[in-house]
Amino acid sequence: MAREATIARTTNETSIQLSFSLDGEGKAELETGVPFLTHMLDLFAKHGQFDLRVDAKGDTHIDDHHTTEDIGICLGQAIKEALGDKKGIKRYGNAFVPMDDALAQVVIDLSNRPHFEFRGEFPAAKVGTFDVELVYEFLWKLALEARMNLHVIVHYGRNTHHMIEAVFKALGRALDEATMVDPRVKGVPSTKGML
Repeated sequence: MAREATIARTTNETSIQLSFSLDGEGKAELETGVPFLTHMLDLFAKHGQFDLRVDAKGDTHIDDHHTTEDIGICLGQAIKEALGDKKGIKRYGNAFVPMDDALAQVVIDLSNRPHFEFRGEFPAAKVGTFDVELVYEFLWKLALEARMNLHVIVHYGRNTHHMIEAVFKALGRALDEATMVDPRVKGVPSTKGML
């Protein structure tokens, strides 16, 4: 069975169509209206070997907040749906990724208990026109809607772009690891018998 999902979300602020495949080739077709987010999602898909298509229209004439947040919501919902019953998955993923001066770590538990922790400080408030605080908003909504426990640690860095890039690459790699099917796992990887 294909591990993929398509999500549509329309509000007074945004209209989003998103398709996601866990077992992809790292291909991304992205029209987000938020150039820096487009760049980060492209990295996420490439390094996680996911196929991701996003067609988003939002009130970016105000700012990028609603569009960024709502794409995070849709991607989280797509991840949850694509995982199905989670039988046979590894469940946990951990990735360290360096990007020049920056080092980021992302740790994931696909536990069905949403939680988000972020440690790190970005030296700049903006990358181009993108408000850096939206990285937190995107990741928190992603974790909430995917019902994952997501820990993001930016260990160090000087360049904000590099630091965020390391986070999104690590996110892709950690999610890829957590969603891999392990033939040794019988049923769901939990002593509770469900996730």
